[in-house]
Amino acid sequence: MTSAIKPKAGTRPSKARIRQSFERAAPTYDNAAAIQRRICTRLAEGLPNITPARLLDAGCGTGYAQADLQARFPDAHAVALDLSPGMLQHVASPCCRVAGDLEHLPLADDSLDLYWSSLAVQWCDLAIALHEARRTLRPDGAVALASLGPATFHELRHAFADVDAHRHTLSFHSPDEIRRLASAAELSAIDIRRSTEIAHYADFKTLLRAVKAIGANQLGDGRRTSLMSRSSFQQAEAACEQLRTPAGLPLTYDVIYLYARK
Repeated sequence: MTSAIKPKAGTRPSKARIRQSFERAAPTYDNAAAIQRRICTRLAEGLPNITPARLLDAGCGTGYAQADLQARFPDAHAVALDLSPGMLQHVASPCCRVAGDLEHLPLADDSLDLYWSSLAVQWCDLAIALHEARRTLRPDGAVALASLGPATFHELRHAFADVDAHRHTLSFHSPDEIRRLASAAELSAIDIRRSTEIAHYADFKTLLRAVKAIGANQLGDGRRTSLMSRSSFQQAEAACEQLRTPAGLPLTYDVIYLYARK
């Protein structure tokens, strides 16, 4: 596997920490995931006209997409896969549940007609995940994938910019990088789309709790490993307040959608 784009591995936590974070978030995820559900719906709106016999929901979380996918494709055999067994326990729709890694799918070559993934691949080495998607797809199989772009959570970066030198968000691939990685994975008919989703919160503490409730508060190298002082928190809070709108404190999701074929 070769690519001119270096994976942003240093900003990602270990797989063990990602799994632990989503295990803890599983009970609170659905109540905090309004934006995630909206993105999932938008991803479904762009699906091509296909009739898959077998589909994968890669990084399924609590299985929100399953109801829509099964309504669209009632005859398809659905596989819901997530790194977190705790998340899988909340999947209510009838499907095959599998605990697994998007970088090492426990599926045979040429076994899928649709590879679907909504807001999961940002936790992965995207080059590897896309190669795995292609490996498991049958000829002319489809990819429908939503990830996050560079402007995601820019409000947090602004809030902490003058507080410390620690990293407070993941680094995310740009649309051009995602296009090049999809091409390097030998996917075709590549269609990249982009949208912005903004959540609003009453105060800074509520915003941070919401990020934690969806399991998105884990980072790799450069993260803060000690407790933040009260004065540092207040400084970050004051900086975030500079961004307040009539709807509240904003938190941006820069969403990138990838549709492609094998």
